[in-house]
Order: sequence, then C-alpha cells, then structure tokens
Amino acid sequence: MSDLVLREDRNGAVSLILNRPDKLNALNVELFKALDDHVAEIAADESVRLVILRGAGKCFSAGHDLTDIAAGEKLPRPNFQASVIERLADLPLPVITAVHGHCYTGALELALAGDIIFASEAAKFGDTHAKWALTPVWGLSQRLPRRVGTYKAREMMFTCRTYGGREAERIGLANLCVANEDFETGLVALADSILANSSFSHAANKKLLLETDGLPLGAGLAHEVFRGEGRGPDMEERIAAFQNKTAKVS
Repeated sequence: MSDLVLREDRNGAVSLILNRPDKLNALNVELFKALDDHVAEIAADESVRLVILRGAGKCFSAGHDLTDIAAGEKLPRPNFQASVIERLADLPLPVITAVHGHCYTGALELALAGDIIFASEAAKFGDTHAKWALTPVWGLSQRLPRRVGTYKAREMMFTCRTYGGREAERIGLANLCVANEDFETGLVALADSILANSSFSHAANKKLLLETDGLPLGAGLAHEVFRGEGRGPDMEERIAAFQNKTAKVS
C-alpha cells in the first residue's frame, strides 16, 4: 500500500497520517487513492473502534494540490475525492480529525469528515476557494454551515481569511483546542475517553444522528424511539462491572 497515508494502530484506535510532509501534505489524487484503500480496510475490520486522521510534519494539510488542479487531475472515477471523504465520514465508528498547522480549503473539506475536530492553538483553518475562482465539490458547502452556522460559513467563504485554533473552537469549527505542547497528550486522552465507552453505542448513536439530520423534531423523535438500536451486547457486562466497582468502594 502507498506510503502517502500511513497507518498506526493503538488499542483499537487507528491513526491515518497524511504523509507528504515535503509538500505540506497537499492533497493529490494518489494520496486520496491511498486514503480510500485504508478506509476500505477499516470498514471491513471490526476490531477498529476509532479513527484519527492527522498530518505528518508541520501541518495537517495545506489543501488541494494546486499543481494537480492546474495539470488536470485524472480521477479513477467521477467525484472521486468527494466519495472518499463521504466514506470516511460515514464509517460506523467515531472519527477524530487532529489539526495542527495549516488546514486550508480542500484540507478543511477533509477535516470536516471528522465527528470531532481536535486542534492545537497553532492550527490555521481557512476556506480559500474564492481566492482561486473555485467552488467546493468535496462537501464544504454542506458540512461547514452545519458546524458553524450558515452566516459564519458565509463569512469564511467570502473573506477567505484564516482562523486560529482558539477562534475555531469559539465558533464551533473545532470541538476542542489545546496548547501546542499539549497536542499529543490531549489527543491520546480524547481517544482513550472515547475508547472507554461502548462501540455498539458509538455506531448506533452515529447512525441515529446521520439518519435524522435535517428531519423535523417530531419525525426525528419518532425515528429515535422506533428505529433506535436499543440495548447493546455489552450492556450487562458494563453494568455488572460498574456495580462490582461500586461495591468494592463502599
């Protein structure tokens, strides 16, 4: 498999690492092919309980490789990059996007596939499509306003300005922002807090959120009540473990 995306496994968590550090992890077709292969493997592997998407070197990614665009990309199928991002976003398990340094335009579209965006203070987010006379085709026009609200999304898209990690957290683009020196330890702590909980619940809750997105309240409530997954296979074990722990403490 291509080394343009590296995979690291730890206790049920898989880190997918964009690996073009000499090009600031600019996103080209070959990198997306490698990412697609990894996502397909993860989708078929029930032992994976969490995905972390991040970048090697100085940043997450500087964005879509403009050299590729100028040369005329040769895609393996129409709308290839958008479909890869969609597959990543729809994995039935939590996806964390860990952003340090640049995260511009196409990279922001990729980052928005994460259920949680975890940022360092030095993270720099921006949508610069309008700077290049382009429009989003990888999902930004839909995912960005769902995170920050339609009018903040318009501001980001119209001004093409850069938002730091703390500001991204304030406007809801990033879920969490930590000091640069705490990025690695904070990411591990976040991952461990998710891994401690039921993978059954994570998958079922994510499915509920995806299936009810945009529904009127009444329809969404009915979907939750009548089409929710209910109890998981690990419920009794988890409750018993909690009761045993409580009994020992008392």
